[in-house]
Amino acid sequence: MAPNIFAVIAGVGPGTGAAVVRKFAQAYPVVLLARKEESYSSLVKEINEAGGSALGVATDVSVGSSITAAFEKIKAKFGSDATCAAAVFNASGTLVKKPFLELTEDDFTKPYAVSGKGAFHFSQAVLPHLLASAATTPKYNPTLIFTGATAALKGSAGFSTFASAKFAQRALAQSLAREFAPQGIHVSHVIIDGVIDIPSSKEYLKDAGPNAKINTEAIAEAYWQLHTQHLSAMTHEIEIRPFIEKW
Repeated sequence: MAPNIFAVIAGVGPGTGAAVVRKFAQAYPVVLLARKEESYSSLVKEINEAGGSALGVATDVSVGSSITAAFEKIKAKFGSDATCAAAVFNASGTLVKKPFLELTEDDFTKPYAVSGKGAFHFSQAVLPHLLASAATTPKYNPTLIFTGATAALKGSAGFSTFASAKFAQRALAQSLAREFAPQGIHVSHVIIDGVIDIPSSKEYLKDAGPNAKINTEAIAEAYWQLHTQHLSAMTHEIEIRPFIEKW
């Protein structure tokens, strides 16, 4: 493995983000982006103490200058010619649930600031590094994965702000896939359709059985499978849901 190759995950927390980081850290040095240092500090320590390589950077993906500064730190760590093996955009905007006629403009733009604008900033910053990786004929094709939601497929009553942002992110993923697939970049959108099994969801579906909530390690495994797919058989979009979920 080239010494200046890395994987980067934006939106690292105790659930899906952490699981994806641990999975990709088995193969690559990893960069963890989150708004607050406490979201990633213990995980960075865990990976480095286990013999891996991890760099955490406090980043607000909704602000272009913050993303630019984060990637300057990545270059300082791995070199200006650093290439990216895989990039995962797992950040999500604030969920505002209100009747439509009670929404303010700020309510409407909050989710989009991360899911839409943040995805744009992240993609623009990381794609040059993914393209540089593609030029080296790597073992696995450079991959850009977006974590989506059921709201990317259907807007529910009271969720117009969140759904609009997730629709925008899905549209961006489709456009990037069509533009960059011919250049060797695998762009995927993953719809998480269900409750994720994390500490904050402990009270949900308590009596529904052990597999009623989505296991974060299983999500990470699905992301790894997307990364390792052959260019002749790429999956652009998958839906992940527990067996009890209605759809």
